[in-house]
Amino acid sequence: MSNQEFETAENPENPGILQDSPQEYGAEQIQVLEGLEPVRQVPAMYIGSTSLDGLHHLVYEIVDNAIDEALAGFCTQITVEILPGNIIRISDNGRGIPTGLHPTEGISAATIVYTVLHAGGKFGGGGYKVSGGLHGVGASVVNALSEWLELTVCDGKNIHFQRFERGKYSEPLKIIGETEKTGTSVMFKADPEIFETTEYDFEVLLKRMREHAFLNAGLKINIADTRNPDEILQENLCYEGGIRQFVDHIHKTKGYETVGDVIYISGRQEDSFAEIALQYNDSYNNLILSFANNIHTKDGGTHETGFKNAVTKVLNDYGKQFGFLKENEKLSGDDTREGLTAIVSVKLTAREFEGQTKGRLNSPEVKPFIEKLVQEKLMIYFEQNPAVAKEILDKCLAARRAREAAKAARETARRKTAMESASLPGKLADCSEHGVENTEIYIVEGDSAGGSAKGGRDRRYQAILPLWGKMLNVEKARIDRVYGNEKLMPVVTALGTGIGEDFNLDKLRYDKIIIMADADVDGCHIRTLLLTFFFRYMRPLIENGNVYIAQPPLYRVARGKKVYYAFTDAERDKYIAELADANGNSSKVAVQRYKGLGEMDSEQLWETTMNPETRTILKVTLEDAIRADEIITILMGDKVLPRKEYIEKYARTVHNLDI
Repeated sequence: MSNQEFETAENPENPGILQDSPQEYGAEQIQVLEGLEPVRQVPAMYIGSTSLDGLHHLVYEIVDNAIDEALAGFCTQITVEILPGNIIRISDNGRGIPTGLHPTEGISAATIVYTVLHAGGKFGGGGYKVSGGLHGVGASVVNALSEWLELTVCDGKNIHFQRFERGKYSEPLKIIGETEKTGTSVMFKADPEIFETTEYDFEVLLKRMREHAFLNAGLKINIADTRNPDEILQENLCYEGGIRQFVDHIHKTKGYETVGDVIYISGRQEDSFAEIALQYNDSYNNLILSFANNIHTKDGGTHETGFKNAVTKVLNDYGKQFGFLKENEKLSGDDTREGLTAIVSVKLTAREFEGQTKGRLNSPEVKPFIEKLVQEKLMIYFEQNPAVAKEILDKCLAARRAREAAKAARETARRKTAMESASLPGKLADCSEHGVENTEIYIVEGDSAGGSAKGGRDRRYQAILPLWGKMLNVEKARIDRVYGNEKLMPVVTALGTGIGEDFNLDKLRYDKIIIMADADVDGCHIRTLLLTFFFRYMRPLIENGNVYIAQPPLYRVARGKKVYYAFTDAERDKYIAELADANGNSSKVAVQRYKGLGEMDSEQLWETTMNPETRTILKVTLEDAIRADEIITILMGDKVLPRKEYIEKYARTVHNLDI
């Protein structure tokens, strides 16, 4: 629906009546959307968004159907391909979608699955005992949002084929050959009329497929990207160790030192099955990934809550039983999770998710099941492995001491703030507007650039906070070292939200937080340090979409009064060619390479980097917590080898490394 449909004007004869309002409102004004049209009208309702996230979600929906076949015991191999033209092909060796005529609809069951919402084998009809696709709309939604889709089904005798275009078909499912194989193959092209981009990210899909391979021990998942014939990317994934190897993979990728072996716990309650793998490491962070029927529940849920509660209880009980804790001492949940990596996976016949993208598990019976299972088996493990238990308790106690030190530092900081009458940082040039809406704070590297920014800003709604000197790398420090840090606390004070457990998004003083640093290695380092700080201690700022990265130009290209600003080498060359003489002579074209923000005067900085009408700013998103956590740990941790390997792998493709 266009914005114009919402623009109305008051009727001058009667101010209470809108001119565009219909004179009559009856049954004929009620619009009924048939078939898959609702999906095309409001795609975000079904796949979350029409951005890159939503595009990848199309792949996940079809893969989830193949995974359901694997869970049912009928599929051992899945192949995912990104073909030239950003066409996706997903194949499995499962039973194949049923092709016979539906008893009441009179058309092929396969056609119904791809053209009717809420049609499938996951609604108590006995098709699947355990499945991830609760809502049963996956295949039909992908079909509706594809420019075209081709379905091929092998049933052990015949090869069945049907083509759809934007969810509709002109020919019914037909037999095109014979075969002894079984399985389903789906090939589709996402509709550019729907999506902001149709360019898939191989790394994003690879990580999702690797998750599935870890969560389904022994399942083979092959993924390939053949868009560039000179550099075909391919991974064959199969993990006999399942989620144990998942934890291993995370720790090896990050270069962590670990405590003991991976602890594996599994159990069954009626038709529900749970498996958990956990291991402590030498970091100060935790990563708990939870899954329900192979769906990553990024927002947690009853299974994750049950696990956290159980770990905290076991460590407190063990600590008191064996003298690590006094009777009146208690470890908090944060204490017991410092340095913990865990995978919590449940397979359920009855499951309740929040939303079509299934971000949170709400099944209430899962929490006591997980709590009881983990409490019993983790306590047994600790009693059988006292050396590992002692090392974990020592780590938890160190975390507790740091938490208490942080609390004391926090109280000191609060008292200091109160005595200073809640004064803002001295270097902050605040804006005159007091409401949060439409206000911005630029966190600028260096006093020189800060001076230019102060001179060029719109004082009404743009605030400037210069940073100077080396900032604390919070990836290598606990929260107690953050309080009182002369580089970080001005940022905290200026934003007004507090940090860690004191964080309150409602107290945020600005709508946009824009990191503005030089486009060089040092500037990249400053950006990464700040983003690491926000990610670890003020993550809701990123989740809420408040954090941005300014994009200052790299070059000024000028000839006479004509001036262009170039953000890439390609843009620079384009402008040079445009300003050159007719015979191609570019000697009169002046090219200035900006080594830092301080080289731009106030007017240039406003025009290129701060004016909302002409600037480019990148919103920092938290699309994939695993990926973000992994990259930040690699780049900002104290392990050299993983950082070196990452830079060597991506040096050719990453020019300005932003997380």
